[in-house]
Amino acid sequence: MSGQSLLVPGELSPARSVPGNIRRPEYVGKPAPTPYTGPEVQTAETIEAMRIAGRIAAQAMEEAAKLIAPGVTTDELDKVAHDYMCDHGAYPSTLGYRGYPKSLCSSVNEVICHGIPDSTVLRDGDIVNLDVTAYIGGVHGDNNATYLCGEVDEESRLLVERTREALNRAIKAVKPGRQINVIGRVIESYAKRFGYGVVRDFTGHGINSSFHSGLIIPHYDSPHATTVIEPGMTFTIEPMLTLGTHEYDMWEDGWTVVTKDRKRTAQFEHTLVVTDSGADILTLP
Repeated sequence: MSGQSLLVPGELSPARSVPGNIRRPEYVGKPAPTPYTGPEVQTAETIEAMRIAGRIAAQAMEEAAKLIAPGVTTDELDKVAHDYMCDHGAYPSTLGYRGYPKSLCSSVNEVICHGIPDSTVLRDGDIVNLDVTAYIGGVHGDNNATYLCGEVDEESRLLVERTREALNRAIKAVKPGRQINVIGRVIESYAKRFGYGVVRDFTGHGINSSFHSGLIIPHYDSPHATTVIEPGMTFTIEPMLTLGTHEYDMWEDGWTVVTKDRKRTAQFEHTLVVTDSGADILTLP
């Protein structure tokens, strides 16, 4: 694996503004969102609105990813995604969610998830996950992907490639009538082939008018994930695989989650709607 030095927190830039005409999620300016009490199965109108939100999130992530290169800061990536969402009438869902200060999450190398964009400079050989969620039309669309920065070592490149494949396999396993734990079973069995750790404490989630509805989508075979999959359900699948342990530490910022052994980790995510025969991806550019 690359001999890169471990990450340290950088400097945060001032909060970015969102035009006043863009609708805010209800949690902005509050310490926490109002708990969701609605159904996990959504109406056709909600699903179509989520398709719009998902497309904007996917395109914002793509635009930010074009900038990934040695010498670029994660804050610069945040600005690109922020501006894209605002220019398309969407609010960056993470901005102000439980006090989170930025418009995307940028998780580099040993960061599992929720890395905060700052003055950190990307280096040749890094891998960087971008997690972007857009809110428009009263609903959210959430996606992430891990990208290579410059010349990346083979072990890291394979981790990224196989994590993407784990997501693809999990999506194919989604069928009405099956239990949610089939998703984690598929991911865990595939990851074990390569000796990868599967993060357990951060999961996929139900999503709709609520950023996190309360429905949990584990990425390992959890005996508790017995909810039956139904047509019209909307949720994310977002496996996090590691080169070592699934255990983690959290930085003092209360957000940045790193592998306990500081080995590298990758993640991919889509927002899905369950159809009569499988799953439809809502976060396509």
